[in-house]
Parts: sequence; structure tokens; C-alpha cells
Amino acid sequence: MPATHRPVRRLTVLYDAGCPLCTQLSGWLERRRQLVPLDLVPAGSERARELLPGLDHAATLDEITVVGDGGQVFRGTAAWITVLWALDGYRALAHRLATTASGAALARGAVLAAARLRETTRQWGGATYPATDGWRYDPRTGWVFEPPGCDTTCPADG
Repeated sequence: MPATHRPVRRLTVLYDAGCPLCTQLSGWLERRRQLVPLDLVPAGSERARELLPGLDHAATLDEITVVGDGGQVFRGTAAWITVLWALDGYRALAHRLATTASGAALARGAVLAAARLRETTRQWGGATYPATDGWRYDPRTGWVFEPPGCDTTCPADG
């Protein structure tokens, strides 16, 4: 069976642990009955890099990313629809969002609204704040540079 048609039996949901809205939504997902098991993992974390070494982890901090156990990668609107599809009681909604023009527009609008809300709800909480370029701010030590890990997409040193 080709990889593109492999059934999804488990999903890894990468979410921004530094975002109050994202952590609240991940808690909501954990409390729902799941038809397809969801593994919720902080985006850009060491655990995420170990589980998914070939993924662009900097991009996962920009928008929700869902990875299927067959290597399928969903980002943004498609990721949210995939997560809804995995939940009991939400599969029909996911189907409508994915297959109708009005559903797709509604899904895109919801994702854009969530992205705007995400930016406005990010607050200073005394925690470490990572950036996608390798810099992070730790209130105890100041700015620290940790180059992003390299995967198979990095150029070879010459």
C-alpha cells in the first residue's frame, strides 16, 4: 500500500507550549474521547526533535503541525481539521470543513482568528521564550544562542 494511502492510526500534535491559548486547547483535546489517539507534544521541544527528526521544527512553532504515524504532515487549517477528525463526535464536522467551500472558508477563518488571538494572549510569564532562529530569552540568564538542530534538510559542510 503506498504511503499516501496508509491509514492513520495515531497522530502527534505539535503545539506551542508558550502560548496560553495553545496549552488550553491541548488540555481540551486530552479530555476528549479520541477515535485516533493523539500524542500532544510541545513544538520545538527535545521530545519533538527525538520523535520527528526529519521535520522542520522551526516551522512547527509558527503554526500547529500534526504528524500521522505514516509520515503524513498537516499544517494550519488541515492540521485542525485532522485533529477534529480524530475526536469522537467531531468527525462529521471535520468532513464538512474539509469537503465544502463554505466549510473550508469557515475553517480558514477560525484558524486565522485563533492565530490572531494567540499573538494577543502571549504574555510575559517569567518563562523562557524561544525564537525560531536559535535565540531564546531566559529571565535568569538573558539571551542565549542555541543553533537549531540539523536534520536531513541541512546542507553539508564543505
